[in-house]
Amino acid sequence: MSTSANPSGGSTSGGTTQYMLLIYDDETAWTRMTEAEAGKAFGEYMQYTQALAEAGVLRAGAPLHPTPTATTVRVRDGKTVTTDGPFAETKEQLGGYYILEVASLDDALAWAAKCPGAKAGSVEVRPVAQVEMPAQA
Repeated sequence: MSTSANPSGGSTSGGTTQYMLLIYDDETAWTRMTEAEAGKAFGEYMQYTQALAEAGVLRAGAPLHPTPTATTVRVRDGKTVTTDGPFAETKEQLGGYYILEVASLDDALAWAAKCPGAKAGSVEVRPVAQVEMPAQA
């Protein structure tokens, strides 16, 4: 990996920048939803994802499995330690992400405001640092 990373994100193609939308919410809220409520929420995400794709700004995105499926890895004094679950207990958990390529932070923030997760949780918007990756074998 190159060390010439641009931490502010930097331009990708045509004066655009990639931004990651990190979606945080209370994952236990999904378990309390009725089937109809969960279906409606899922449908809202599908409509949002379709709108991103139709606008030509969607580069990637996926939901994450719940935090009990996570494993945290730490290396201390040369020893690898794994812990089941997330690193920290919080009220909101990272539930998924999108990567968008847009002209400005304002555009990324406008899309984040439209994300269904912003209604009950929060959407963190961060520029993706552009680094030169080594070629895969």
